[in-house]
Amino acid sequence: MSENTSANLKVSIKNLEALPAMPSVVQRILSLPLDTEEGERDLLKLIGTDPQISARIIGLSNTPMFGASKKVSSVSDAAMLLGITRVKSVAVGIAVMSTLTRHPMGKLKVQDLWLHSMGVALAMRVLARAMPLRTRPLEDEIFLAGLLHDIGFLVLNYIDPKLSDELHARLAENPESPVQEVEAGLLELGHAEMGAQLATHWDLPENVVSVLRYHHLPADEGSDVGQPLVGLLNLAEKLLPAFGIAEFVTPEITEDEWLSFGIDPSRAEDIASLIQEQTEQAKKMASNFG
Repeated sequence: MSENTSANLKVSIKNLEALPAMPSVVQRILSLPLDTEEGERDLLKLIGTDPQISARIIGLSNTPMFGASKKVSSVSDAAMLLGITRVKSVAVGIAVMSTLTRHPMGKLKVQDLWLHSMGVALAMRVLARAMPLRTRPLEDEIFLAGLLHDIGFLVLNYIDPKLSDELHARLAENPESPVQEVEAGLLELGHAEMGAQLATHWDLPENVVSVLRYHHLPADEGSDVGQPLVGLLNLAEKLLPAFGIAEFVTPEITEDEWLSFGIDPSRAEDIASLIQEQTEQAKKMASNFG
């Protein structure tokens, strides 16, 4: 890539001229209070007006992962099974990905990205449940962070599809190289910063912006506002190297990392096994999000 192309990419993002507006449905979903019956009803009504979001949430509810005893056929039934906060996060994730999706998508496969993002969100949930109750992040924060953390890949594809294809070709050619190293040889801004720029543009919560920006750099002091979500997401990706998309991260996890979340390192193997089980189930449901 030429220096001019790199500079133009950075300028485009910094000036926000190439970034889409936040989908109106996302604005409305995020503004609804879920601590009231009226807010919950308004959320379900809003989701019900969007056929794509409705179909995918219902499809998610009917996967074995969530243990439905009978076929779920409505958004309200899905909310009873999944929980209203999880429905909210999944709806936001679907709407965001749809907004940033161009057809044809080239080498970046949205279904694979969704699989990766859902796998990470599920892994974060398993990890959070192993943490002491008083330090656990909220369920909706976990899912929102997990589903949105890699939207920078979609931002790049939205702005410059050819450059996106080149990046994913290089990632596939270098399966043992950390994503930051591959990006550094091609991009002025990596997917983490691109995602953070979009999240800032959309005025998403500061902890979500921090997750997007620092999920590969959890020790950076700038990540403080997003903790413990940033660290949990980083740990989840180490347990799921190159799951769904070609995004290799170093898989080594130290005892100190487990202890930093209040998790006994002796539980590491069981936790890893449970995460693998859930992500195998995630693969089976991926067709609902293609």
